[in-house]
Amino acid sequence: MTAYAPHGTASSPAFSRRSFLKLAGGVASVAAVAGCTPRPLASEAQRTGKIQLAFQDCRCLGEQFLLQDFHGVHPDIEVFYTPEPDDFEDSMLADLQGGVAPDVFAGCCDTLPIWAQKGYLLDLRPFVESDLARETIDDWNEAQYRSFFTAEGMQFALPKYHGSLALYYNKDIFDRYRLAYPSEDWTHTEYLEAMRRIKAAAEAAGQSGLWASMFEVAWERIQVHVNGWNGHFVDPADATRSWMGRPEALAAMEWLRAAIWDERVMASKLDVANAEPRDAFIRGSLAMVEDGSWALRDILEQADFRIGVAPFPAGPARRATLATTDGFAIYAGTQQPEAAWELVKFLTGLEYGRAMAEAQLLQPARASLIKDWTELVREQYPTQAEGIDLAVFAAGQIGGYAVTAEVFANMSVARELARAAWEQIYTLGQASVETMMTVSERIEAAQPVPASSQG
Repeated sequence: MTAYAPHGTASSPAFSRRSFLKLAGGVASVAAVAGCTPRPLASEAQRTGKIQLAFQDCRCLGEQFLLQDFHGVHPDIEVFYTPEPDDFEDSMLADLQGGVAPDVFAGCCDTLPIWAQKGYLLDLRPFVESDLARETIDDWNEAQYRSFFTAEGMQFALPKYHGSLALYYNKDIFDRYRLAYPSEDWTHTEYLEAMRRIKAAAEAAGQSGLWASMFEVAWERIQVHVNGWNGHFVDPADATRSWMGRPEALAAMEWLRAAIWDERVMASKLDVANAEPRDAFIRGSLAMVEDGSWALRDILEQADFRIGVAPFPAGPARRATLATTDGFAIYAGTQQPEAAWELVKFLTGLEYGRAMAEAQLLQPARASLIKDWTELVREQYPTQAEGIDLAVFAAGQIGGYAVTAEVFANMSVARELARAAWEQIYTLGQASVETMMTVSERIEAAQPVPASSQG
């Protein structure tokens, strides 16, 4: 259980996270709140006095200090910040199930869609339609914005930041072996050839512990390769149908498997002592790593070598890069939906986006802030960021080829089945990619029957 001290009251006694949420947020039944429509905020304030909201976000303090500005504009609302627990997914699911979740919280990837499918998130459409300017929506990447809708049209979050996947590389290693740096012209063919050359040169120099590259074995990190083969995990027209067993998806997943276990140029977690790809790159075990702009600050701060960044290599059929789906959502059981909406508007505004960029170097979700972000990176890390083409991270966002995580109608089961299979295929090297054909069938069998197919 995480100790908690409310924002701005460092000397206050510590509370357990769950105890704080019970006191600060209050709860109501999901059924009673999920279908609500916006009501005037002032009526709630007059009836109950100062409204209290619990707000949960990452442990990276910095931008949360802007909450004082929110309090200035909304003196009848008091926001208490609580950091995310270490075991985020399990703790949040328990809080959601137990009715003690924060009023407003950040989420990512497949967690938010799963919670939305289970009915734990508030539908934001009435608020967006009545209270959000079109120019604000247009400032977000369309693919990322649309990722926060269920197949039924419920809108469960708004963008927090726009992380983009790229290829980091260690310039010192490339120079040592006299190899050309990765470029925007690279496809997976050039990528694989470079990995072979790096591994061969390293072994010839007696550096068998140096690996050419690595990726995180995770849903969207594998999916972006599949998209490059013009494949999909989910049928774009039907979230209950799986395309994971189709030739394009299998070919991309086999390319990754072969690079690890046949070519032995990509590292598995077993090859780097179970380190995360970012950490293995920072400590010099990798010449390249597939990672995103969210990793930029850690890499700039911790790496003791010259860093380069190149676009994610194009696949045989198309260019794609990942746009993260980090967003801010409102708990469906909140007793203060209107106040929570005011907070979400503030969190997704320009000032808070700029503050996240400054405090954490998070790439803004708002396209109008990209220039500010690149300037902040170079101001904070003038030496480390020298020569890094930061425009690489925004290229997919601006160019329209960024993709987001594909989501099944029943994502919870799909995620667990895929994770188990990928551990055998990629981490342990004990299964073939053809395993995914059976996995695909099982995922599709676990999906809800479309209403049109019911008698």
